[in-house]
Amino acid sequence: MVLGSKEKRQSPRINLRTALRCQVRGEPRFASAISDNLSATGVSFTFDKFIAPTTPVMLEINLLSRVLRPFGRIVWNLPLPHSDRNRLGVQFTELNPIEKKYLADFIDMHLTKI
Repeated sequence: MVLGSKEKRQSPRINLRTALRCQVRGEPRFASAISDNLSATGVSFTFDKFIAPTTPVMLEINLLSRVLRPFGRIVWNLPLPHSDRNRLGVQFTELNPIEKKYLADFIDMHLTKI
């Protein structure tokens, strides 16, 4: 964390490297990525394409034996130095209530292990 910066996260995150797929709404294809961290309200991941903030996206996130399918919007995009890749932050805007409960329980389980 940068000195003097304020924490902006709405909920606790866990460091989690898991497969996900991202599709910009209106585009025909999903692209694969690996998550960096995850919370009940969003996910961060490294991606090989620039996606502008506020862009709506559909995700498929593999968690144990389930695939969650939240809708979200890009809230930040950080180009990685010496690379064509970007680190993205997505805030979930729509998530099935059953999947939302599963995600919250999954995160709680990881937080209580620490």
